[in-house]
Amino acid sequence: MTISYLGRTVIITGASRGIGLGLARGFAAAGAKLHMIATDAVVIERAKENGATASTADIRDRAAVATALAQFDRIDLLINNAGLELMTPIDDPSDATADAFRRVIEVNVIGTSNVTSAALSRIPAGGSIINTSSIWGRVSEPRFGAYVASKHAIIGLTKTWARELGPRGIRVNAVCPGWVRTDASMRSLGRIAAEEELAEDVLLHRIIGAQALPGLMDPQDMVGAYLFLGSDMAANITGQSIGVDRGEIPW
Repeated sequence: MTISYLGRTVIITGASRGIGLGLARGFAAAGAKLHMIATDAVVIERAKENGATASTADIRDRAAVATALAQFDRIDLLINNAGLELMTPIDDPSDATADAFRRVIEVNVIGTSNVTSAALSRIPAGGSIINTSSIWGRVSEPRFGAYVASKHAIIGLTKTWARELGPRGIRVNAVCPGWVRTDASMRSLGRIAAEEELAEDVLLHRIIGAQALPGLMDPQDMVGAYLFLGSDMAANITGQSIGVDRGEIPW
């Protein structure tokens, strides 16, 4: 079954690489009128490759977000995918770690709220919001306190916004990816391996071994869940957090 987004405007943040770029390619293939937002200028080139438009904006900056969205009268689907993943061990009292903690919360939580708030007046009844959380929004991971907290917060915001916006006919859901082959996740894997004094391939084998289905996912493996949740096929689904993790954790 093919899900079509012809005639629908889709906004994706954090769309220049990783899961966001995978989603952009998937929604472009589904016929969406696609707009990609990221902090780095490479998003402009990625948008051209996918027949989309793009803006550069730091989602922590409300004015920049407003400018990026000003051209749209209607947004059918907002995908809040932008995120920052840094180590913030609680036993590290350095200014650098304190700054990293602040940045992660500002991007992942406040930035997501900024984009949603700015887009909301343009989302009609029948529209949808999908937030990218993580399996770490349901469990924990040592030394990643800020990121884990932010992804738990995204699930909380998803549930809250679903209740707030339900009367307006707007659905809000979250997708919680497991381990996906992106620059950010592979960088985190390397840091975890170093902390545990393991070879990266040994740690990766352990991660994959914890999954019900073998193999490491790629960004395009995320596309189906987002296409479904944003479509009319999911018209009765809201306030949910959907795990796409090859069975790594029980939901």
